[in-house]
Amino acid sequence: MAFTTILTFTLVPVLVFVLWHLTSTTLPPVPAHLRNKRIILLIAHPDDESMFFSPTLQALTHPSLQNHLKILCMSTGDSEGLGATRRVELEKAAVTLGVRRKEDVFVLDDERFKDGMTQDWKADDISRVLASAFAPHVIGPSTASTAPPSKQSLDSCSDKEKEKEKDKDKKKPTKSSPPSSKHTKSSSRTLPSTSPPAPKEPDGPRATIDVLITFDPHGISSHPNHKALYHGAVLFVQKIMRGYSGYACPVSLYVLPSVNILRKYSFILDAVPTLLSGIYASTFGKVLGGGKARGGKDERVVFVNDIVRYWKAREAMVSGHQSQMVWFRWGWIGLGRYMVVNDLRRERVIAT
Repeated sequence: MAFTTILTFTLVPVLVFVLWHLTSTTLPPVPAHLRNKRIILLIAHPDDESMFFSPTLQALTHPSLQNHLKILCMSTGDSEGLGATRRVELEKAAVTLGVRRKEDVFVLDDERFKDGMTQDWKADDISRVLASAFAPHVIGPSTASTAPPSKQSLDSCSDKEKEKEKDKDKKKPTKSSPPSSKHTKSSSRTLPSTSPPAPKEPDGPRATIDVLITFDPHGISSHPNHKALYHGAVLFVQKIMRGYSGYACPVSLYVLPSVNILRKYSFILDAVPTLLSGIYASTFGKVLGGGKARGGKDERVVFVNDIVRYWKAREAMVSGHQSQMVWFRWGWIGLGRYMVVNDLRRERVIAT
């Protein structure tokens, strides 16, 4: 009896590590629609990137994918008066998780976006912040001048991306065209309002980012700030597509689905139901739902941290967000599935 007990306690960790290795090494490669893209991770508070999105961050910032990923945090997380500290912690953790440099992290300090379970953020305010940075043409010059306090940082994010948008639209420069570096230098610290007249506006909807990633409508932990980001992101994409029914959306919106509490605290074991649900959705989605399969290769993507990446995620949380390391955070680090498993779902936003 004692031998059986010892054998069981010995085999269980071994089987867990075997499962971990298999799931992290047998995933399909990152799809083409998430390669060589301008990506924004939209979060509510400093530490969201480490607690929830570390598998996504570490996967999409791998140099081989040639993505440029930036983080937009809608608040400083100042509910306990630690806003300045948490801003610095976010920058440190983001670099640990693969963001190129701390300047690619943008943190708002705006009265409209106060941190707290009782603070309701308006979707329209969030969409206006996103539009002012990444699609200023949808809000017009009069509205673009009313941006949040940290608008300069947001603008510097979008200005550099405007040049890439021109390349993406395959507009060949002529000798009479002004060099893009001059435009960037003159407007990098100003509001994204009316720009110098372009030679020709591209047909169809446009934006200076390709991918936007955020929470789903349940917000993982049901935090109202998390849930508000989803509605703000959807409204932002709807504004881009307004009047362009039938066009392809220039911004792919991906959300991180919420799971029940049992799966939430099942660590790497949740990789099994996550992968099985993906197989089921891609296999039976067309039959049951008609049209394109919900969960197909263009609709859903799974990232699993291997052991090395998990320890890096742990470092980002423990060393990066030291002010937040109260006792219950250790439970999340040791048991939370979002520390090792992310399954992003693409949201199909209908043009209005």
